[in-house]
Amino acid sequence: MKYLFTFLLTSVLNFPLFAADTNAASDILPSRIAPLAQHSLLLDITNVADQKLVAVGQYGHILISSNATQWQQAQVPVQATLTGVYFLDEKLGWVVGHDATILHTADGGMTWQLQQYLPELEKPLFDVVFKDERNGIALGAYGQLFRTTDGGKHWQFEFHGELLPPEDVEYLEEIKLEDEEAYLDEISSILPHFNRIYMDGRTLYLVGEIGLIAKSNDFGRTWEKFDEIYQGSFFDISRTSKGNLLIVGLRGNVFRSLKNGTPWQKIATGTTSLLNSIVLSDDDRVFLLGNNGTLLISEDDGISFVKKVQPDGKPLIAGEWFNNQLVVVSEVGIKNITITK
Repeated sequence: MKYLFTFLLTSVLNFPLFAADTNAASDILPSRIAPLAQHSLLLDITNVADQKLVAVGQYGHILISSNATQWQQAQVPVQATLTGVYFLDEKLGWVVGHDATILHTADGGMTWQLQQYLPELEKPLFDVVFKDERNGIALGAYGQLFRTTDGGKHWQFEFHGELLPPEDVEYLEEIKLEDEEAYLDEISSILPHFNRIYMDGRTLYLVGEIGLIAKSNDFGRTWEKFDEIYQGSFFDISRTSKGNLLIVGLRGNVFRSLKNGTPWQKIATGTTSLLNSIVLSDDDRVFLLGNNGTLLISEDDGISFVKKVQPDGKPLIAGEWFNNQLVVVSEVGIKNITITK
C-alpha cells in the first residue's frame, strides 16, 4: 500500500540514474508545522528503543510520541512525501521518501538534515536500513538502490542485474555495447519495484514487485533470488518469534516458511484485500495490516488467522506494538487499536 499511495501522489517518469551526493537545492521548502498532522496521510512508523514512536508521511511530516497519544511534529527541511523510517539506536535515524529523498537525525528525531534529494528522478524510495552507523542501504521504485559507507554523507547508486531474468540480462548486455545512453535509460526502469528490506542478523531479505523475494549475506552487494511462488507484489517480510518467515502481498496472499524461504507454504487468510505490513507483539501474536480496514490476527505463529475488520474501512498501512496496543498509520493518520485476547 505504501507503493500504491506514493504512486498515486507522484508522476513517475524514466530518467537515467546517477551516483548521488547530497543535492539540496536552494529553493527547497521545509515542511510546515501542521496542527492536524497526526490525522494526515502517514506511511510508516517505527518503535525507537522501546522508548518512543516515530511516524512519517505526506508533506514531510515526521511525528514523535512517547505514549502513542500525544504527538510532536519534528523540524524537517523538505516537503516531500516520506515513506520509510529506520532507527539504528535511540539517536541515529534515517527517513526516505519521494524524489529519492534521504533524511538523517542524530538527536532521536527532533531535527533532521537532508542527505539526498533528487527531484529530477521523480521516483520514490520506500525503505532504508543500516547495519551500523556508517553502512546503510535505501531502496525503492524501479530497482533503485543507494548505498552509503559514511553514515549518509554520500550515497552511491547501485544496479543489481542479478535480480533480472536471464533474457533481460542478455538484452542489457547487447544495448550497452551499442548505445550507452539507451542502456542508462533502460536500467532506470527495467528492475521491479523494491518494496521492503528486512535485516535478520547478517542476512538481508528483499521483497517487491512481480513476486520478487531475494536474500543477501553481504549487506546487499550481491543478491540471490528465491524461486517464484506468486507473480503479484509483496509488501513486507518478517521473521516470527519462533523463527519462521512470513511474507504478505496483493489479494490477501500470505506465505510462511519454516526453512528460511525453502519451501514456502501458502496460508489461508479469508481475504482478498491487499496486505501491507506485518507487526509482531511481545506476547508472540502476529498482526497483518491491510486495505479496507483489514486486520488479521494469528496466535499460532502465522499458521492461521482471524479477521477483524476495522469499522471505518480505512487502509492500515504500517504499525508497531507499543504499550500493549497496536499503533497504526493510515490515510487518516494515527490509529490506536486495543486488542484483547
